[in-house]
This record gives sequence, structure tokens and C-alpha cells, in this order.
Amino acid sequence: MDIIKKTFLQAVRLERDQVTSFEAYPFCIPAVRHLTRLEFHPAVTFFIGENGTGKSTLLEAVATKCGFNAEGGSKNFNFATQDTHSDLHDFIRLERGVLHPSDGFFLRAESFYNVATEIDRLGVERAYGGRSLHGQSHGEAFLSLLQHRFQGDGVYLLDEPEAALSPQRQLSVLTLIHRLVYHQSQLVIATHSPILLAYPNARIYLFSDGGISEVKYTETEHYQITKDFLNRHERMLQLLISAEDEDLESKRRKS
Repeated sequence: MDIIKKTFLQAVRLERDQVTSFEAYPFCIPAVRHLTRLEFHPAVTFFIGENGTGKSTLLEAVATKCGFNAEGGSKNFNFATQDTHSDLHDFIRLERGVLHPSDGFFLRAESFYNVATEIDRLGVERAYGGRSLHGQSHGEAFLSLLQHRFQGDGVYLLDEPEAALSPQRQLSVLTLIHRLVYHQSQLVIATHSPILLAYPNARIYLFSDGGISEVKYTETEHYQITKDFLNRHERMLQLLISAEDEDLESKRRKS
């Protein structure tokens, strides 16, 4: 059943003619340097790749362009503990759908503490489950945010939401993602989690030194490495530890 009736964000484009130098950060990042137009899935789009490949940088730029606070939160949040975001948002254009979302949120794992502090300062804990997010474990606070704050009919941008979650809680997040999709929401998620990536029919973009390419779930390293390790964990551990032992012994002899 096609439960998506509308698309809020259709695509993001880099205004390449406005960039003065592709040698300067963040335009020197291969994924940004090769970016022209990236189309979003109407339900769920995933950004994956090694650390430093630009997936969080692009997601942050999209969030800022949407009007969200750069450190996270809703469009009503206006705080900054440290100015670390790039100016990429000034050089991108969002292609939007005809209809506008009634809700939205930008979640960044690395600055979630700051968002929780701002929620306490504003005194709006009721919208987040009625308890201070600081009064819960990191994982509980993440789930509380998704369960109580995300209302549907919205755009939700999530940067590594699995950071504080156990595998079981990540499975819970899958059901919450589906609930949001059912209620006409659109999500863009940067992740390393092979569990979250399994959400059906999502679009997965791999950020690498060659730029950005679309891949299938079973083609991702997240899936392949996890599968191989679980199926042959004893053999893989033996190979990894033996190689490390040889490296340590070689360094000892040279010292």
C-alpha cells in the first residue's frame, strides 16, 4: 500500500556557480565537490559512508536551509553553544513540494545534550514526554523524543540516531520510523546502523571519495560486514587478532 501522498523535500542542489573554490572546506569534501542534484525519497532517505565523507555536513546544511537550528531542535529553537557548522547551506537550494509540513525536527546525536538543556530552559518538557531529557539515560531520551515529540505530517532530519541505542532499541526505532511514514512524514537519516538501514523501500546514498551514489541495502558494507562477522565471528576474530599480534610484535622488534 502506498501510504505516502506527498513529498515535502524533493531534492537538494548545489549552486556550483556560486562556489568560489572547491579546494576550500566543505567544498573539498568529495561528496560535496561532485554534488549536483540529489533526489530524496518521499518516505525515507539514508546517508551512509565512512566518517568524514560529508554525510553529516550535507544533512546539517539541509536542516539549516529548512530553518532548523544548526545544533538541533525545531524551527523554534534559537541557540548556539559553539559555531561549528559550515556555510554549505548558503550554497544549496532545496526543491520543495507544493504542500508544507506541519511539524519538523533536526536531531544531532553529538549535540543532543545541548538540545535537552534548551528544552529544560524553555520549560517545554511536556511535549517531550513530561520528563526532563537530562533525567533519563541517553538512549531513553532519544526514544522519548521520537515517541512523544515527533507528531507526524513532518520533516525529520536525524544524524546518527542510533548512537545511544542498543540493538533492541534500534528495532523499536524502526517501528517509530514506520509510524511516522504512515502519518505522512518524510525522513532523512545519516546512520551507521545496519538495523535502521533495513527499513524497506528506502533510498540509500553512499558518500565516498568518488562522490555520492545510490546503493541497495544488501550492497552496503554495513550489511555485508555485519552478516559476515555474525556468520563467521570466530574465524574473523582470529584473523583480526592474529594480524594485530603480528603488527605489535613487528613494532616491538623495531623499537
